[in-house]
Amino acid sequence: MVKLIAIYKQPEDQEKFDEHYYNTHTPITKKIPGLRDMKVTKIVGSPMGETDYYLLCEMFYDDHESLQKAMKTDEGKASGKDVMKFAGDIVTLVIGEEVHV
Repeated sequence: MVKLIAIYKQPEDQEKFDEHYYNTHTPITKKIPGLRDMKVTKIVGSPMGETDYYLLCEMFYDDHESLQKAMKTDEGKASGKDVMKFAGDIVTLVIGEEVHV
């Protein structure tokens, strides 16, 4: 499994962010071909108290090739364009591989 992980910092307006994220961005992203699963975690704190982070989204694909192919689809491009429009200044995207220990 390969994951595309989106990590969002605290938005200026959480209510506005949530409205767009859950009602616009998530439905766009869920349409991406090859997406196996999508898990969203709302960050509520850290062991040290406050945190700069607000939300984490893990998008699961079979392998790197499937992820690359998905990002080239119209749906993948639409998701990327949308995230940059509403959260480009607060999102970090990384790719990870699951490791079983």
